Amino acid sequence: MSAAVQVIRDSSAGPAGRCAVTIGAYDGIHLGHQAVIARTRAEAERHDAATAVVTFDRHPASVVRPESAPRLLTTLDQKLELLEALDVDHVYVVQFDEVRAAESAEDFAREVLVGCLRATTVVVGADFHFGRGRTGDVAMLEAFGREHDFETIGLDLVGRTDTAGAVVSSTAIRAAVAEGDLEAAARMLGRVHELWGTVVHGDARGRTLGFPTANVAVPEPLLLPADGIYAAWYVRPNGERHAAAVNIGRRPTFYDDQPASLVEAFLLDFDGDLYGEAARVAFVRRLRPELRFDSVDALVERMHADVAETRTVLGLGA
Repeated sequence: MSAAVQVIRDSSAGPAGRCAVTIGAYDGIHLGHQAVIARTRAEAERHDAATAVVTFDRHPASVVRPESAPRLLTTLDQKLELLEALDVDHVYVVQFDEVRAAESAEDFAREVLVGCLRATTVVVGADFHFGRGRTGDVAMLEAFGREHDFETIGLDLVGRTDTAGAVVSSTAIRAAVAEGDLEAAARMLGRVHELWGTVVHGDARGRTLGFPTANVAVPEPLLLPADGIYAAWYVRPNGERHAAAVNIGRRPTFYDDQPASLVEAFLLDFDGDLYGEAARVAFVRRLRPELRFDSVDALVERMHADVAETRTVLGLGA
């Protein structure tokens, strides 16, 4: 991995040298994003320049069309960590607000690409759009680049390996996650899907059942997988990784009116205090949907079976 990525939040604080640049929401940093970044890195090497990713502090749709803005796959901190792992030198995090939403594509390109990052090359997906009214696209960047000394490369989208004719996209991954198909999501991400959150106090019901759980509060913009039981890995801030059976849902055996799904992780073979810790839950496979049981005994019996299946799925044996 390269040195720590430099995060830029002000166009007046750009890097000293020139950059090969890519722009996008980059939610998920999936295989398509990774291909664009790899090409950007190659262009940086060709021009003896740095690599820069321009992204946003929130999804632009949350400002432009909040009523239909998508739930997100990654927090900004996740995104920055993933970009650093891809050997990106600089990430310019644009504060996206109503002023930015009203800005023309030309003004944005002039400030960010030319003024701040001094672009040698701009690499984007062939379907990329930006600026007021989505008027910025590959053709616009090509024309603008001829005037401002940078080349534009529009890349074809990456095809899915499991669905003929379909492409890898954040939208497709969100659909897979929402359906609980975490294996399909992993194929498009190039890694298992993770949720980041903080462990908070719950109602301690799991402890009374013999299955104490870490209740992971997930930031509001993030998308939860479909309700159900999952085999997962739970990662603590110190890097410790623990096998976990994770319930996402509203606990219908006990409650009829839960307003939202909760994320509860039972760490196998673990006894310790996790309250207040940052948590990462890396989902491997959905085992079953969430069910309502006729008795607590029936629920506990099924929970034992879920733990045994989690061990099998994670390759831990009996």
